[in-house]
Amino acid sequence: MDVISLAGKQAQLTIDENELLILNSVLNEICNGISVPEFETRIGASKEDVCALLNDIGQILANMMA
Repeated sequence: MDVISLAGKQAQLTIDENELLILNSVLNEICNGISVPEFETRIGASKEDVCALLNDIGQILANMMA
C-alpha cells in the first residue's frame, strides 16, 4: 500500500490486489462469519457501513479480475 496524499481526514491510497483480498477476507469474516456483541462499539462502525465497504471492495476486485 502506498499513500498518495493526505488531506484532513481523507487519504488517497494505492492498494494492490493482494491487499484488497486481505481486506475483503477480514471484512467478510466480520460481516458474515462471526457474531460480534456490541458490534458498533467493538468495531468502531455500524455493521451496515462495514458491509457496504465489503461490497465496494468486492466490486473493485471483480473489476480487477475481469
